[in-house]
Amino acid sequence: MSTIAEAQKPGTQTALNQLDQLKKMTKVVADTGDFEKLKEYTPQDATTNPSLIYKAAQMADYKTLVDKAIADTRKSTAGGKPQVGEIMDYLLVLFGSEILKIVPGRVSTETDADLSFDTQGLINKAHKFIDLYKKMGIPRERILIKIASTWEGIRAAETLQKEGINCNMTLLFSMPQAVAAAEAKAKLISPFVGRILDWHKAKEKKDFAPAEDPGVQSVKEIYAYYKKFGYETEVMGASFRNKGEILELAGCDALTISPQLMGELKSSNDPAPRKLDPQAAKGEKIERLQLDEKKFRWLFNENAMATEKTSEGIRIFNADALKLEEFISKQL
Repeated sequence: MSTIAEAQKPGTQTALNQLDQLKKMTKVVADTGDFEKLKEYTPQDATTNPSLIYKAAQMADYKTLVDKAIADTRKSTAGGKPQVGEIMDYLLVLFGSEILKIVPGRVSTETDADLSFDTQGLINKAHKFIDLYKKMGIPRERILIKIASTWEGIRAAETLQKEGINCNMTLLFSMPQAVAAAEAKAKLISPFVGRILDWHKAKEKKDFAPAEDPGVQSVKEIYAYYKKFGYETEVMGASFRNKGEILELAGCDALTISPQLMGELKSSNDPAPRKLDPQAAKGEKIERLQLDEKKFRWLFNENAMATEKTSEGIRIFNADALKLEEFISKQL
């Protein structure tokens, strides 16, 4: 019988496909709001964002969820005319609750992009999501509240974690963001591998092999830092552009992968050896980064890629949230 050890020997074939090999050493998370894809690839967890929910909400298969969000919110609103924002919050939680009927682990539900610099607003939105999930009988342990990795977002996560509400720090592109999130005891971070690659390809006008991919290198550095200094925050690579990036991060705490790339992994039986190892990381020579708000803001400002991609990501998610809002308004 083939084993993972055998699969890691160069030049050998294995009965396990690459997706199943990956699941042996990394928590595989689906980056989708499509229930059928979740059933097909059987991930442990799932992540959503405004872009994915907007895409799913327009599909005929999920019209019943949109209709339910509108109808239920109407019933609970005085005067019978619900605010679109209320419907959107409820729709996000409806998608999350349906996803949790399929995956055994957790689902990430994203806070509003236009709250990215509003610490109290983010805390309030997280409380609202947790309350909505609670009404559906879902415990907070199965929820990750997604928050952009701004200074204000990280402070919100710090407060929420103390309350037992787990946070997924998204739109993360740099070591200062990662260190600040770990110091705040965020449950999980989502470094955006593919978007880092996008920036460097555009800037340097060249392609990168997976092993030299700047996004891959960023996650490896963060992973090593966390393991070296004993942080419990999980590292979950996200936003992949190709299968090679994923395979270079085999062994990472978690990887959130699109259905398309999960399909590519599932269709290959080539070896998928472990690339990240916590014990090896502990032996690396790494200097500890001391951060306060001034140092964080300065180092973040000095990193043009992180500054640009974080801002761009917030704008894109907000634009898709506005599209979802317009879509719901038309249904009303």
